Amino acid sequence: MTFTTIFQNIIKILVKYWDVFLIKGVSVTLALSVITVFFGAILGALLALMKMSRVKVLRFLVTAFVEVIRGTPILLQLYIGYFIVPLMFPALGLGTFGSLSVALVINSAAYVSEVIRSGIQAVDPGQTEAARSLGLSKGQTMRKVVLPQAVKNILPALGNEFVTIIKETSLASTFFVGDLMTAYLTVKGVTYLAFESLIIVGAIYFILTFTLSKLVGAYERRLKQSD
Repeated sequence: MTFTTIFQNIIKILVKYWDVFLIKGVSVTLALSVITVFFGAILGALLALMKMSRVKVLRFLVTAFVEVIRGTPILLQLYIGYFIVPLMFPALGLGTFGSLSVALVINSAAYVSEVIRSGIQAVDPGQTEAARSLGLSKGQTMRKVVLPQAVKNILPALGNEFVTIIKETSLASTFFVGDLMTAYLTVKGVTYLAFESLIIVGAIYFILTFTLSKLVGAYERRLKQSD
């Protein structure tokens, strides 16, 4: 097979199945990524605050949770989410997309919690002491003094997490959820052109992640200039 033949096959696939890749595949991949990052950040923030609390039981539970999630493969967690989540919450009627979203959110929250905790602890302790000396409560100090400064440390890392999640959603194709890798499997099954379909999917993933990486980098440079 020559490069010319491969190129011609890629063009034919794009002409006939562009909607499978660019509309269905990309939309599902981005939807999974956005849901994962958004809810993962919320849950991660709660976990980070719990791990920084003075209650030893909370610290122990969060630490154990984070270690288990970070110490097991994400594909295993997706399988558990796929089979267990619908059984635990039958009233919600979660389908494949919903169950996998829950598993991805839990996985992301474990990593994001450490990012948020590190961002908060990176704030100069003198800021907290000054706020408390002015009469602010611990909660007010966290909301009005620490968190606004920690956001500058956290947001770029969350952007990188978004890029990582886009790639990790490819594992959801194991359950034919409709993402980009599912689009590849669908087109490959119809055309029998596995290599060309992989090239198309790889190019789309690269464009998505490269664009987001550049946006995150530009945002980081803007934050440094503001400092």
